[in-house]
Amino acid sequence: MSFTDGLITTPWLIFGGVIYLLAVCFALRNTPWNVFLHNKTLQHMLGGATVLLVVLWSMRAGISPGLGIHFLGVTMMTLVFGWDLAILSGTVALLGMAIIGKESWDSLFLSGTCSVLCPVVITCLIQWFVDKKLSKNFFVFLFVCGFFGAGLSSAGAGLAASSILVLDGVYSFDKIILEYVRYLPLIMFPEGLMNGIILTGMLVFHPDWVRGFDAKTYIDDQ
Repeated sequence: MSFTDGLITTPWLIFGGVIYLLAVCFALRNTPWNVFLHNKTLQHMLGGATVLLVVLWSMRAGISPGLGIHFLGVTMMTLVFGWDLAILSGTVALLGMAIIGKESWDSLFLSGTCSVLCPVVITCLIQWFVDKKLSKNFFVFLFVCGFFGAGLSSAGAGLAASSILVLDGVYSFDKIILEYVRYLPLIMFPEGLMNGIILTGMLVFHPDWVRGFDAKTYIDDQ
């Protein structure tokens, strides 16, 4: 979901901008720059994944302005690269979307709060729950974090954006339900499937590339 020019009032734009800029600053501070700058493979992977985000986000469908549905891919980014690099990669992707005219510059950070920050937070919470509350099992991590986590992250991002549209008086609650919320399940499953397939391939062939996965805990100690 993205917000077009003039769709959202200034207070909401400021609110979203402050939250997102704080998150970006926090991500910049916590990114392991020494590792990143000396790891060419990681740099190439992150660059390629960022381009993939732009491609995914540019393919969207919707009826009314601001009610577009598209794949996110943020759960995969968070599990593979960590929350900090996922936020930074999502920010670069957002800038790319704005440059090619797919995102509005004035609501860029508010879109980032919904489409990047919300999925990252939801994914991290699910990952924490799996790590602390569930058994240390490869398939538990894959299905709960990768598949269900991606679906819930997609729903969370959509509900956050649609809530802003309702609270700001852009659309009525009935219109949001009719043109957006009832279609969310249609994107949740393919979102989860896409993230799950990519994560499966990485965990099978290169588990060391998935930052959020501890192979010793989930495989070696079982």
